[in-house]
Amino acid sequence: MDAFRYQDNELCCEDLPLKELAEEFGTPLYVYSRNQILQNYRTVAAPLAGLDHCVCYALKANANPALLKMLAQEGSGADVVSGGELQLALTAGFTPEKITFAGVGKRDDEIEFALATGVFSINAESSQELQTISRIAYRLGKTAHVTLRINPDIDAQSHPYITTGLKQNKFGIPAEEALTVFKYAASLPNLSTIGVHTHIGSQITKVEPFIEAATFLVGLTKSLREAGFPVTHIDLGGGFGVQYQNAIMREGLPQEPEITPAPPLSQFIEGILPVLRESGCSVWIEPGRSIVANAGALVTKVLYTKENGAKKFVIVDAGMNDLIRPSLYHAYHQIVPLTIHTYEYEKVDVVGPICETGDFLARERTMPKAKRDDYLAVLTAGAYGFSLSSNYNARLRPPEILVNGEKIRIVRERQKFEDLMK
Repeated sequence: MDAFRYQDNELCCEDLPLKELAEEFGTPLYVYSRNQILQNYRTVAAPLAGLDHCVCYALKANANPALLKMLAQEGSGADVVSGGELQLALTAGFTPEKITFAGVGKRDDEIEFALATGVFSINAESSQELQTISRIAYRLGKTAHVTLRINPDIDAQSHPYITTGLKQNKFGIPAEEALTVFKYAASLPNLSTIGVHTHIGSQITKVEPFIEAATFLVGLTKSLREAGFPVTHIDLGGGFGVQYQNAIMREGLPQEPEITPAPPLSQFIEGILPVLRESGCSVWIEPGRSIVANAGALVTKVLYTKENGAKKFVIVDAGMNDLIRPSLYHAYHQIVPLTIHTYEYEKVDVVGPICETGDFLARERTMPKAKRDDYLAVLTAGAYGFSLSSNYNARLRPPEILVNGEKIRIVRERQKFEDLMK
């Protein structure tokens, strides 16, 4: 993680010590690195230069309006999965012709909004959805540009909750039915079926599943063209994995176990690019986590430490309402002190203030010893952090700070109690 690093035992985001931000703005607190986000986006986009392409940022990962505006200005497209995300994308400055609307359960009003806006494509996931899109487009007097999401039955080798390309998953049209559904789509009025889409999962830490998915799409495109369908567009979804363990390695921090280390972001693009070039299609990809995850950290304060004989607990002021990934997926986030003041380690559970045993940020974690009023950083928290946060236990959502060198910008204020009454 380039943006988050220690300088004289103080953890910094770019050029700012995080302790200063914690003391000024309080905790819990989300902090993002502007330059890390831009670096990640450019790492994905640069190798695609020469190919008819669009990098569509997946808003579900982090939809802070300031981050969206920054990516729109960089030339990114947007992958949206709801009417709310579509509105956020438009407000941030993403042009409709660079927006793709996905999701297995689109409401009629959301489809109408997308058609009225003129998004590039709607990724349809069933024959019933195609019929609905056709009916609404006919009523509006518009032609709907549709991409069919095909389920390739490819194992992303990720967590089962975020694996989306297997037969037992709810997403997409079974691969063996693709030709039949293409024929059905061609029979419907006000539809133009322009391409194929697949999404096999998120936090995929191997290149091979992406190569397999790209090969599947290119082969399917060839078969559809031979059958008389003028396919011109490929949308390869799926989340490039990021490094959660050992995001920072430094003297004074315990080295963490790695299950499957994620390859560099550039390796994913290098792996799929030769395959996608063979398609002769415009190529869209939908990174989200890989753009923002390592650009963010959740800063929290130690409230208490306690032991019950069997365990030692570090109780912090951030909980599952702020970052639900550990509770929901048993996801791993490296947790480090903002100030390294000891080389002594201990095994602890890092838990939050929520009234549930499932409220934890780490279990059985070996960490530098922590004491009351210490500050900790939960790393690689820029994706699926704030976007999955809640007001559970009537706790206020944290503020979000964007760092650019030595400059800061508050991109979302901390909620106030009166906000809970609205």
